[in-house]
Amino acid sequence: MIAKRLRFKTSGATQFVDITSQLRDEVRRTGLRFGRIYLQSLHTTVGLAVNENEPLLLRDFQSLLERLAPSGAGYQHDDFARRFDIALDEPVNGHAHCRQLLLTGFATLLVEEGDLVLGQWQSVFAVELDGPRQRQLAVQLDGEFETEGSKSSPLGGEVARRAGRDEHQSKHADQALVELELTRQLMIDPDPVALPMRRLVEAGGKRLRPRLVQLTARIGPRQEPLRAAALAAAVELLHNATLIHDDYVDESTHRRGRPTVAAAEGAERAIAVGDFYFAKATRLIAEIGNGDVTSTVAEALEAICASQIDDVALRGAFPGDHESYLKVVRGKTAALFAASCASGALLSEAKPEAVEALKRYGDLLGTAFQMADDMIDFSPSSGKPVGLDIRQRVLSLPLIYAAEDKAVGPEIRRLLAGTLGDAEVGRVTDLVRSSDALDRVGDEARGLVEAALRELEAVELDGLRPTLIGLAKSAVDRQS
Repeated sequence: MIAKRLRFKTSGATQFVDITSQLRDEVRRTGLRFGRIYLQSLHTTVGLAVNENEPLLLRDFQSLLERLAPSGAGYQHDDFARRFDIALDEPVNGHAHCRQLLLTGFATLLVEEGDLVLGQWQSVFAVELDGPRQRQLAVQLDGEFETEGSKSSPLGGEVARRAGRDEHQSKHADQALVELELTRQLMIDPDPVALPMRRLVEAGGKRLRPRLVQLTARIGPRQEPLRAAALAAAVELLHNATLIHDDYVDESTHRRGRPTVAAAEGAERAIAVGDFYFAKATRLIAEIGNGDVTSTVAEALEAICASQIDDVALRGAFPGDHESYLKVVRGKTAALFAASCASGALLSEAKPEAVEALKRYGDLLGTAFQMADDMIDFSPSSGKPVGLDIRQRVLSLPLIYAAEDKAVGPEIRRLLAGTLGDAEVGRVTDLVRSSDALDRVGDEARGLVEAALRELEAVELDGLRPTLIGLAKSAVDRQS
């Protein structure tokens, strides 16, 4: 499944925005051959509809909505004297909410032979009821995706279906190998270090870095799943070791819904556990016997440690600036993404141009991934306390952009200069949400993903291009 957000601007109220061509572009871009597109409006005053795109008919639709739920008809929702905690700029839009009840906030569209299943005159509309606004829809594409080379084959549809099943099975087989290797390595370690790490590993995580290792290890002529799983597990241990140290530095109390190692074991034990697994992961990678792989991961580890020092030093200038933020993120996050991609390709003895392209892809993807993480910190559905980065004075791009905003920036900077209690953190969070900072970060992250995908265009990827595209897009368009 591939998830993303479809963004658009509206110019007025009760406006039918035809999004058919954008959805068709997504079907072509992702290579979906047979399946479904799920749409969900992320706004209570934006509906979805399938109908004919004919100007006079659209005017009839607008008139109908206006007759059934006219503006200014005395809606209780618009009586602000009876409501609490209303923002000064809250719109009077009871009519728009009522009009949405006549539509739907969800839609499922079928895809066959790589195109939307629509009647001859049908279009898909997002119906703006309270514009002009910046809007977005959640979009998920699910089904059988095309692999490289299947378009030109008369049996392309069947090839795509088989490839989709094979890829699904291969992903689960890869994950099983990594989990088995992680379990095996943690079982042979001394309990004082193994038990805290085991709790962290078993708490879950996205396993994106090991997934990148295993995918790129299929690109070259030497494909050995067991060696790839060993490398992927070592990279995941290395990643978790960095998290242990990060949580200690940030004074975080919880990670993945459980107490951090520092909170549960104390600072001294946390540092020792992190150091142990830095050393162990490096040894496991060296034992694989590929010098280029070892050098690539060691170089990433150097970048991670150097950027951690920069991160702590820059907190004195909180919230920082865009250039400093990128410098830290490319070291702390993107370096290991890039190394995961490059080391897997090197393990498979891929061509040098493929290794370099994948390394650049990983660097851009890792940077975009961190930007998405920054946005999630401001989401109440993220599963962690909202505003945690603000409280811990961690560099955050939405906060940087909001602090530069002419309207809310001065108040944000004043609040950040003082003590950050619950009230101050809550206020800063609200100010960031009210600005265009989150939209700016989202656009920048998606731009980095598109740049990452362009890196894949000129190299042979042995049929893995759609999978890498889907992984990159889903890494940014997520809620946790």
